[in-house]
Amino acid sequence: MNSARSALLVRAMRNSPYGSITQAAWRVWIAKGVTDMRRGVHTLALKVQQGLGRDPHAGEIFGFRERKGSLVKRLWRDGVGMSLYTKRLEAGKFIWPTGGSGDAVQISAAQLGYLLEGIDWRNPPLDSTA
Repeated sequence: MNSARSALLVRAMRNSPYGSITQAAWRVWIAKGVTDMRRGVHTLALKVQQGLGRDPHAGEIFGFRERKGSLVKRLWRDGVGMSLYTKRLEAGKFIWPTGGSGDAVQISAAQLGYLLEGIDWRNPPLDSTA
């Protein structure tokens, strides 16, 4: 992503009626198990609605992981439209809950930050030097 496009994305997230992407009051759900990463915005929104029993338009963040564990997608409605963010780790795997499809785990925005950095969000380090 070029710098102009990155700046535009950050500005859009700041001006959103929901605030920044890491706002502490948000609900974050991560789908247990694995998800087919060929799915796009509409198919993932349908999975949220039918599979997880949640409203994809409620302003919550929904996370999905692929089978290998190095790629996640986050689905988020920012008040203007649906956004789909993708992150791939260059080394290692994302720590993800196991379980059947149709289940989700609620985590905090801080835990989402750890998860996206490849840190074990279930047991984060106590100091900033770790």
